[in-house]
Amino acid sequence: MNIKDFARRMPDFTNRKVIDAHMERLDTSGVSRRDFLSFASASAAAAVGAAYLGLPATAIASENGKFAYLTGFLINEWNQTFDRTAKKAGEVLGLNYSSFDSSLDGEKQYNQFESQVAASTNGVIFNLADGSAIRGISRVASQNKIYVANVWDSLPWFTPFDADEYYTLFAVSEEVTAHREITEVLLAEVTEKFGGGDIIGVTGSKGSLLELQRNRGRDQAFEKFPKTKLVDELPGLWNREDALKATEDLLTRNPNVVGIVTQDDDIALGSIAALKAAGLRPGEDVLIVGTSGTGLGSKAVKNGEMLATKGNTGAFAAALFTTRIYDVLNGWVPRAPERQLNWNTLTLDQSNIDGWIERYVDNGDVEPFDYKRMSKVLHPEDWDPQNEVYPLDIDNNFAGIDKPQGYEYPAAYVAARENGESAAVAAEYAEHYKIKYDGPSPNKA
Repeated sequence: MNIKDFARRMPDFTNRKVIDAHMERLDTSGVSRRDFLSFASASAAAAVGAAYLGLPATAIASENGKFAYLTGFLINEWNQTFDRTAKKAGEVLGLNYSSFDSSLDGEKQYNQFESQVAASTNGVIFNLADGSAIRGISRVASQNKIYVANVWDSLPWFTPFDADEYYTLFAVSEEVTAHREITEVLLAEVTEKFGGGDIIGVTGSKGSLLELQRNRGRDQAFEKFPKTKLVDELPGLWNREDALKATEDLLTRNPNVVGIVTQDDDIALGSIAALKAAGLRPGEDVLIVGTSGTGLGSKAVKNGEMLATKGNTGAFAAALFTTRIYDVLNGWVPRAPERQLNWNTLTLDQSNIDGWIERYVDNGDVEPFDYKRMSKVLHPEDWDPQNEVYPLDIDNNFAGIDKPQGYEYPAAYVAARENGESAAVAAEYAEHYKIKYDGPSPNKA
């Protein structure tokens, strides 16, 4: 962009309404219009200088940005990986970071959010203890001009379009396909090794959107393997201890089990412990699959105790969400299809687990992603999602859940699908995907 083009895009600070709108957006309480204009003039001069030197103008913005991760499940390894990566990505991008665990308590999590509002936090990423809270959270976020983003659970059929621009992103991996694929790996091996048999399921938290999606994929897999049968299931609450107890109960009720399909690697590890306590050999007497690709889960695949898992590291989700918060704080505005996203995962078994462990587990101080390259602000021309990312399909995401009475699809969502914008965004993300998710780290020497 040349200087003249840049100047034409600057706000008209001769207009009092424009000044007031920016002061309100920036929460400049206690700042006079004169002080604001002095600051704006200095910022504009710095931006023009940056443009003249060929530097990204937005790189000077948001020096004191603060964001937080509020999760209901810090007890499990996926969330711990998210937490660690978000902190590192924040450091790289110049954002201050904090994280909070509500221990599956939705009310506590909402109180934690209110504390972040009071602390003038600029952005909050949620892994909700209770998906129904997102409506109230998005309303408070709008009132206080805080950007929020949400991973995994949600209020069914409620999307960022039902709030406003401050609900900047709802994103999840495409779980129906992923869990169908991992369950098919289990059922195929059970059929080959045992001629079929009884399978039990150890799920996440009962009734959560993520559990429903993974159940849907799992159940689809059984249609292809008629010699296997899902005979029972219990929730493992995303952690090893509760999964161990659930598996013990299931084994007592179902003595002929030859396979266990779980909804998280920590759950799978709890199931492995229960098998050992029952005198059974995981990977021999009973086959197990998980999903997440955590450190301990990956090593259980490598040593043969777990048949396979889905490579869905919390590091990628943390990078995606942290760069989104950074970008919107620095003035980038997502298009409609970019406010709801899916990403794809890998099926991991002994044939490819070593490369996964090298990049995502035993990687020392080599970060698995180039966080700056994910940013559309810092890399407007050569940004890279570093995974297969594409617009989320509302019907696929909430399938099997009744729509609210009188439900209408969001107008912006419908328009983007009908005018080709969704397809264009999908193609654009595919074109920019250069650093492969299943390859070596871009930071590897």
